[in-house]
Amino acid sequence: MSAPMTASHDHAAAPPPLPAEATEPAPQVETDIWQPLPTRARTLATITTLIGTVIPLGIALGVGLVASARQPSSFAIAGVLLLLVPAWTVWIARRRWLRTRWRLDDDGFGVRRGHMWRSDTRVPGNRVQHLDVRRGPLERAFGLATLIVHTAGTRNSAVALSGLDHMQAERLRDTLAARAARDDDHDDA
Repeated sequence: MSAPMTASHDHAAAPPPLPAEATEPAPQVETDIWQPLPTRARTLATITTLIGTVIPLGIALGVGLVASARQPSSFAIAGVLLLLVPAWTVWIARRRWLRTRWRLDDDGFGVRRGHMWRSDTRVPGNRVQHLDVRRGPLERAFGLATLIVHTAGTRNSAVALSGLDHMQAERLRDTLAARAARDDDHDDA
């Protein structure tokens, strides 16, 4: 009998707009299906990989050219490296995007990554401590975000998934928070 009173007390304490907002995200978050990251995340991964590769590589090659007394063979090697290394790192970044999936189901939140070195991380709903949605300047420019799920425990106490659509990340955060609160209510009963 105390459980129905608690349930009616929770509904009475919440203002009328909140239950409608709380029920809106649930239909928009597909469950039991491994979801890919949006195509914009591939573009962002390509840009950030190029920035992270070309700048240090350019500096290293510039120093190498100065140290090698600017020999013609050094310019040829530098040119080849300046083309091949960024192309290789972009290929890896695009493969990483292609092989990253997320899933929200009744058991919790899951993230799969990788092809050769696979990672399959599951966060049960009752282990969620708190959730963050972070957006850097490039993520904001592409309408993307990073969802960070902080979990109970010390090893791997946070699972981060970058490259999510901003609105999808917020819906996931809200859905996971509602499930965690619901699980806490069931544990307390």
